[in-house]
Amino acid sequence: MRSHYCGELTASDVDQQITLCGWVHRRRDHGGVIFLDLRDREGIVQVVFDPDLEASFALADSCRNEFVVQVKGLVRARPAGTENPDMPTGAVEVLGQEFDILNKSETPPFQLDEHQSVGEDVRLKYRYVDLRRPEMAAKLKLRSKVSTFIRNFLDQNGFLDIETPILTRATPEGARDYLVPSRTHKGHFFALPQSPQLFKQLLMVAGMDRYYQIAKCFRDEDLRADRQPEFTQIDIETSFMDEGQIMALTEKMVVELFKSQINVDLDAFPTMPYSEAMETYGSDKPDLRIPLQLVTVSDLMKDVDFKVFSGPANDDNGRVAGLKVPNGGSLTRKQIDTYTKFVSIYGARGLAYIKVNDASDLEAGLQSPIVKFLPLEVRAALLERLEAKNGDLIFFGADTEKVVNEALGALRCKLGEDLELMTCEWAPLWVVDFPMFEATSDGGITAIHHPFTAPSCTPEELEASPLTGLSRAYDMVLNGTELGGGSIRIHQQEMQTKVFELLNIGAEEQQDKFGFLLDALKFGCPPHGGLAFGLDRLVMLMTGSNSIREVIAFPKTQSAACAMTQAPSIVATKQLRELNIKLREKIATD
Repeated sequence: MRSHYCGELTASDVDQQITLCGWVHRRRDHGGVIFLDLRDREGIVQVVFDPDLEASFALADSCRNEFVVQVKGLVRARPAGTENPDMPTGAVEVLGQEFDILNKSETPPFQLDEHQSVGEDVRLKYRYVDLRRPEMAAKLKLRSKVSTFIRNFLDQNGFLDIETPILTRATPEGARDYLVPSRTHKGHFFALPQSPQLFKQLLMVAGMDRYYQIAKCFRDEDLRADRQPEFTQIDIETSFMDEGQIMALTEKMVVELFKSQINVDLDAFPTMPYSEAMETYGSDKPDLRIPLQLVTVSDLMKDVDFKVFSGPANDDNGRVAGLKVPNGGSLTRKQIDTYTKFVSIYGARGLAYIKVNDASDLEAGLQSPIVKFLPLEVRAALLERLEAKNGDLIFFGADTEKVVNEALGALRCKLGEDLELMTCEWAPLWVVDFPMFEATSDGGITAIHHPFTAPSCTPEELEASPLTGLSRAYDMVLNGTELGGGSIRIHQQEMQTKVFELLNIGAEEQQDKFGFLLDALKFGCPPHGGLAFGLDRLVMLMTGSNSIREVIAFPKTQSAACAMTQAPSIVATKQLRELNIKLREKIATD
């Protein structure tokens, strides 16, 4: 039905007879001449209809936005002075000779060229209209190119594209599973995979050596602003490669991807231990574009007459840290109050500060409600350690180490954005040497990544000190976003059993949930490891979008629902009966 895409016409097509199909983006009547901006997925071109061709002119005159039309006509150069350098097709136009309306359209729920004022709820309800916008089409096109590039790169490096099951069994991956009832096995349920983790490890046991998959994954997580219940993962696993080799290969893939698709040259990826990331940036995915750093001052605060500081300073699980903002003394009290409210989201009970008006005058040169509680020698030591100068502002966090890291880490990023402190556009890095485990509130321990991650010590050493043992895990971070995470896996049954035991997973539960994996480890499992990238996050960063919902064709809302199809929905009683499911009656509450 067409010979060309609208957005692909250039000066080289002048004098060609062509056929276009698309949507009317805009209609204009200029003194008896009708101009239609015709749009398809590749872009927009201007079509001109003269009144000399009465039938086509009349049809064009009756057109409205979002009518689907077919145009046959002649490509010609735009008259001098009417070119549009902001459009890829701005040097040409099409003289419409034949015209057909293929389908009419009701007035769309929003104008496609004035979407800024449209709420996301409306955009998601009419997503099929929203995706017609050129900027949305461009994002989905880039997503397709990213997938194609990654497939080609991994194919060329000997990886096999192998599908793993969608219907599987529940496994502990850090979030709730989506369960699927079985009609043929009464009372039993499948689970949708949170990742292909165990299957890709089994593929290594099977000798597939190098595997990849662009896989759909599902996590029934609590509501979070930028998470989706279903997401896409670039899943990679390989045998006989250590972490350095896996990191080098995947780093090369990402560097070439950014260069080929958006013409960005990423710098070399520095490697940072987890302990340094938390100590200096308060985050295991630090944004290195922001020069601000956290500085521990707990030792200076142990004896001060200010329990807000001395309490955490003398607690083994506490931390007191300072965050210096160069020239931050210009922040108003109202702005500081706003930041105080911001850190409360992360559990901070307040945000102490000191404005350094005159660093040479420890009595009158420091402006703060707390400075009276700090002896002169402590004030001097603080300014020296934080390298504070006149005009600087120092924020303080004092609480448990977890709260201080999360609160000041988030504040650091917000200040970097608000005060435009970014020193570069792109800042990649690897974060390594994660702990194997972390303590839980009930006195137990839980795996930082997942229980199949290999430690960098022996089973005996891990058992002797589980909270100090390090893992062979690695995360790729870009601009404060975790692009992907991976690790060398446990490939020996003795070590896997020991990790399960430390996680309080008994022998019976091990066999019930992971018997197939433990059995596989008996039959010549090779050393192996891998990494999984979040495709949605990757494309979000590459397109400069603010949310992964912007780069997913049909995303769910923040409440994990589909505004367009009204899913999830009620299921008929008959279907529930076939699945042996009975709904409990809703309990009335006061």
